Amino acid sequence: MKRKVLIVDDDTSILMLIYDVLTENGLDVEMAQSGEKALQLIQNQQFDLILLDIMMKGISGLEVCRQIRDRVSCPILFLSAKDSISDIVRGLDLGADDYITKPFVVDEVVARIHAHLRREERADSSRPSSMPIQIGEIRLDPMRMTVSKNGTPVELSTREFELLSYLMHNAGQILSREQIFHDVWKTEYGDIGTVAINIKNLRSKLDPDWEYIKTIWGSGYLFVSQSAFNEEKAEKSENAGHDK
Repeated sequence: MKRKVLIVDDDTSILMLIYDVLTENGLDVEMAQSGEKALQLIQNQQFDLILLDIMMKGISGLEVCRQIRDRVSCPILFLSAKDSISDIVRGLDLGADDYITKPFVVDEVVARIHAHLRREERADSSRPSSMPIQIGEIRLDPMRMTVSKNGTPVELSTREFELLSYLMHNAGQILSREQIFHDVWKTEYGDIGTVAINIKNLRSKLDPDWEYIKTIWGSGYLFVSQSAFNEEKAEKSENAGHDK
């Protein structure tokens, strides 16, 4: 099956140039000349990669990225004439996976796109089982992309779901913030502090008593295994019995 790419740019010449090259390279390509059209396409279709110009009339590429990042997990590559370090950092902090400055060499753009698609294919092949997983009262269903606690559905953003899935499939292992950022966000760039922010959000929604997601100071985080959860529950129950 062809990989599907969305390219967004209000410059028709650039749009057609990239379209022609990518289709010649065997990709299924959709085009949008505005942020508004891009949001419409993303709402109705699934893409394997999005190439997004920043400076457009109306809704900018930065705003498009901000609106879709929690719903879309595919790589987002910015294409922009803005090449200052602050512009690049801002783009990556919004959730982009790469930043290509104009003027660009077409072969480099194609190479970067293929590199990101290959990385996604490797990630797909190494992803954990799609079978539901349950630890304690928390149940995660990868196929349905649903999470519940004690039978009650819990709404998570796409990123929070990916993070929880990663933690639960690696239950019992201490995971550093760097490791989590690399494996869940799939990038070497950006603010690693976003890991702590998303952990905090997960705790507020699922684990206010820190029973499941443990902070291992100086090392990272650990999602308790089922056996460890059972032992902790048994110990608490035994201590409660002694206190009576």
